[in-house]
Amino acid sequence: MEAELVRDLPDGEGWQYEPKWDGFRGVLENVGGGLRLWSRNGRPLLRYFPELLALGDQLEAGSALDGEIVISRDGVLDFDAMQTRLHPAESRIRKLSADVPATFIAFDILLWEGDELWRLPLAERRVALEKRAEGFELSLATHNRNEALRWLDQFEVAGLDGVIAKRLDRPYAAGARDAVVKVKPEKTADCVIVGFRRKADSDKLATLLLGIYGDDGEIDYVGSAAVAAGKHDEIAARVLPLLVDAPERRFSEPNRWTKAGGGLEESAIRPELVCEVRYDKVQGQRFRHGTRFLRWRPDKDPQACTWEHVLPRRQPGAPTVESLLARR
Repeated sequence: MEAELVRDLPDGEGWQYEPKWDGFRGVLENVGGGLRLWSRNGRPLLRYFPELLALGDQLEAGSALDGEIVISRDGVLDFDAMQTRLHPAESRIRKLSADVPATFIAFDILLWEGDELWRLPLAERRVALEKRAEGFELSLATHNRNEALRWLDQFEVAGLDGVIAKRLDRPYAAGARDAVVKVKPEKTADCVIVGFRRKADSDKLATLLLGIYGDDGEIDYVGSAAVAAGKHDEIAARVLPLLVDAPERRFSEPNRWTKAGGGLEESAIRPELVCEVRYDKVQGQRFRHGTRFLRWRPDKDPQACTWEHVLPRRQPGAPTVESLLARR
């Protein structure tokens, strides 16, 4: 099943809420003689996560579970580590699987010993999941919307990516979006503009290049924000004069989620302008996806754009992946 992105968690009876785990979606099945793990687009994944083969001892023949493959480091989900598994060398995969093993977190049950449980409403499937897949790591679930709203504030520190809401009265419908929604907390950051990229075969600006000051006092390149056509002239008027005496620097460091810059011409500028952007998620020291330019921050000094205002600091007793799995 797929989820539709919405701004607010649905209210009222008839909903189940679950944390949105940040990993690779997968269906684990023992159907037709052997364990298999499929991605949402039908790609076999066990080659990249051989440590999950051990789950074959727990999954009965004729059974299938829907869930998420995750990797946790120091109690925090690590999507970078997930990406490094997509490597062609089997020896490298085996080393990584031993050093930092992945976990399969089940949140739905589709088949069990040949019973087509996917036909049942979610309320009954959840009961079956907890009863029959007892040996698996199971995702948290609640019918309490207030509790789910607290998750949006509390679970980011453990690397989770929002909250999922599912209709309790619906059967499992592959590809359908009318019974599942997801909410991600809206986050903003103040960034110093460190450069820009121009559009191909044009003098127009395509994207602004963004930076944040690290603890060492140096600027970390963190991603980009598209320049909207309606704001182009205003932005260009502020940005282009800063080409004078600009530092020599390239910003197209390897990026696992985008083709770094797409080959567009890029230029550094003096780091004197601050803007506020809306972003989805920070992974490592990058915004995972492109950001949205919101407004200028002329009241803010560029050196005040630091990581402490972007990355949540772990407090004593803050949730970890392991503590969340133990709570269900």
